[in-house]
Amino acid sequence: MSGQIEQAIRQICDERGLSYESVIETIEAAMAAAYRKDFGNKNQNIEVSFDPATGDIEAFDNKVVVEDLSEEQIEEQRERDQERREKMRELQEELEKGGDVIGELQALEEEAASDDRFNPKLHLMLSEAKEIKKDVNLGDEMRIELEVPSAFGRMAAQTAKQVVTQKLREAEREIIFSEFKDLQGEVGVATVQRREGRIVLIDLGRTTGVMRLEDQVPTERYNSGDRLKVFIREVNLTARGPEILVSRTSNDFVVKLFEMEIPEIADGDVEIKALAREAGYRTKVAVHTDDDSIDPIGACIGQRGTRIQTVITELGGEKIDVIEWDEKIERFIMQAMSPAKISSVELDEEEKTAKVVVVTDQLSLAIGKSGQNVRLAAKLTGWKINVMEETESGEIVDVQEKKAEEQEVQEDQDAENNDEDAEVVENVDGKDKETEENDEKEEDSKDLTDGKDQEDENDSDDEEKEEESDEEDGDDEEEEESD
Repeated sequence: MSGQIEQAIRQICDERGLSYESVIETIEAAMAAAYRKDFGNKNQNIEVSFDPATGDIEAFDNKVVVEDLSEEQIEEQRERDQERREKMRELQEELEKGGDVIGELQALEEEAASDDRFNPKLHLMLSEAKEIKKDVNLGDEMRIELEVPSAFGRMAAQTAKQVVTQKLREAEREIIFSEFKDLQGEVGVATVQRREGRIVLIDLGRTTGVMRLEDQVPTERYNSGDRLKVFIREVNLTARGPEILVSRTSNDFVVKLFEMEIPEIADGDVEIKALAREAGYRTKVAVHTDDDSIDPIGACIGQRGTRIQTVITELGGEKIDVIEWDEKIERFIMQAMSPAKISSVELDEEEKTAKVVVVTDQLSLAIGKSGQNVRLAAKLTGWKINVMEETESGEIVDVQEKKAEEQEVQEDQDAENNDEDAEVVENVDGKDKETEENDEKEEDSKDLTDGKDQEDENDSDDEEKEEESDEEDGDDEEEEESD
């Protein structure tokens, strides 16, 4: 039976990645809780020793020997503890109402921690200790052996089971936390589990990582089952266990990918001096080497771009500009503005601003789409960059001022167009109103004409009727004469 117990313990260790010693400690703590449940009392500090090879159990009550105290001293201590607890409760209530009592509360907590109080669960008076062991001294630790029952009750067994489960879970969490704490700042391969609201859960093997919204690349879609590389940004231990935050937008993620794909960077022969990134769109990397035999840009790009293409693929097609770092800020800014060709650079050391002059056909490259190129160059160098345009006539024009003027002109033009549209609308409205009035007059005139025509028709009908009547009278007269 004992052999089966030991085999089961080792199986648990293998399945959960726990140490054998930690599992034994967990079992001993569970047995101590079970013993206290059925056979112990509140004044016992119970510890259990378990031998997995034989299955034997030994129980002890651990005490520290202290000076003898009288009943009056013990009662004074209890009253002092009660007063301190009541005072701390009052301060806690006042603190919840917004009172400034943190200092007093901390002072009471320190006083309670430093108070050398007699605790019957942990301490044993010297006189009582000498009854058990004569040669005992103050400060000695006594292990008083307790009788071990042949079997524990059902409630004690249930308590032991809960303690074992809880302790094993805590030990597993601590091991996972320690493992991933060592991996913080590294890149790992993971699988997308699912999306919950605005976060993405990532399967890291033994645990689950969290990718928050700010760590997600806007141009990427994360579907369940997708395998991808992630940067382990932060590892924290919370009440629910280890919290592992992963990222794909971090600048350090790009640095780690360069180290993984480029041996010269991993060995330290080529150094990444600065990096600026807009995740999902473009990244600028400034590299440098002190070895004249190494081309830092060529080492990063690789033969036919194989090295840099691997990094680009891992970043989902994000564009990467590799430039050479220079200690002279003028040259560094000129290189940071690539792929645009810069005519000249004028620096303002106090304001830490740079005026960059480009010819007209290089202006769009210098600014970039939505100002992205100049924005990344400013992040990379740490200088504010103003782009100036050199026209064909040799005139230097501030692009921002020119843009502001063009915008102002456009706004004025829009305002004029709006005024003209308003006038046209007023004229159309006036014309429509006049047309409506004319239509009303025409309708009135038509009504009068129709009325007159109707009267004429009525008069004509009356005349016709009178003529018919006269003809009938004439016929009657002729008939009478004939008779």
